[in-house]
Amino acid sequence: MLRKRTPLFAWALLGAVVSAASCRHAAEEPVRRGRVRVAAAEDLSGAFGDLIVRFGQSHDVDVAVWFGSSGTFYKQLLDDAPFDMFFSADVAYPNQLASRGLTVPQSEFTYAVGRLVLWTTSSSAVDIERQGLQSLTAATIAHVAIADPDDGPYGRAAVAAMQAAGIYDAVRPKLVIGGTVAQAMQLVESGAADAGFVSLTLALATSSRDNGRRFDIPVDMYPRLEQGGAILRRAADLDAARALRGFVLSADGQAILKQHGLFPPDR
Repeated sequence: MLRKRTPLFAWALLGAVVSAASCRHAAEEPVRRGRVRVAAAEDLSGAFGDLIVRFGQSHDVDVAVWFGSSGTFYKQLLDDAPFDMFFSADVAYPNQLASRGLTVPQSEFTYAVGRLVLWTTSSSAVDIERQGLQSLTAATIAHVAIADPDDGPYGRAAVAAMQAAGIYDAVRPKLVIGGTVAQAMQLVESGAADAGFVSLTLALATSSRDNGRRFDIPVDMYPRLEQGGAILRRAADLDAARALRGFVLSADGQAILKQHGLFPPDR
């Protein structure tokens, strides 16, 4: 029995229809946007808003950021907390994650060097601008706020600065501990503390700059505040995470960080 053969022009016509349908489907399908979930140190709360805006001008990537204590995030990431990137106030934390195999190999980076300041409200009688750290020993100073030195580098830096100034034993009974450097500032803003050790980034934030006074602590009085990050092993969108890392380390990203009181690391 002879089989009927489909004419060649019919196959060509069918191919054209399928091709046109495929093109139409591809044109109608929305372009997939990247997504990065970031765990970031509290001192980046001001800078990250500007970073995301500038980054978004050239990248189709949505960035979601959670701010908190670097030490707390580190502990959560040891238990595989659902983040794609970690921006720590202490480069040691992402390096430790890398040593445990919890990051993308060779993805860790140093993005900035922080500064420690002593801060108080504009209405305070504490003369920190002239007396500096010695002002904390005055009998009129009842409480001094610092970040938790067990979890945060700025808390450890505050303790080191007081020890270097020879006032730690006198001030220690006055210390009130905030879970993060931002909480230390909130203690001062609320009146629960007379002055506090905070990051320069927070002191430069608009509300803090307009309503407070600061004393910049000499950098040789506390350990270098190298801030670093890494891409986590479980990152869902590796290309998007690498793009954000590249932008933060670029000239534009570094300029934004410097505007917020974070200085370029030595490379």
